[in-house]
Amino acid sequence: MKEEKIIITINEDGSLELKSEGIKGEACMGEIEALLSEDMDIESDKKTDEYYQKVSQTQQVTLRSKK
Repeated sequence: MKEEKIIITINEDGSLELKSEGIKGEACMGEIEALLSEDMDIESDKKTDEYYQKVSQTQQVTLRSKK
């Protein structure tokens, strides 16, 4: 499994820059929002190519007859 991480940079003015790597699609925004406190708002965002890549998900389903 590819490593997923969020890189946080604290600027001189106290603002934060967050960049995700290995997290595709809308999941990256969800992970970043989960890290932020309720007192912080996202002022702007710049979505990378990785954001627009499709997330491949595997789901295993087991079926059993009701009979």
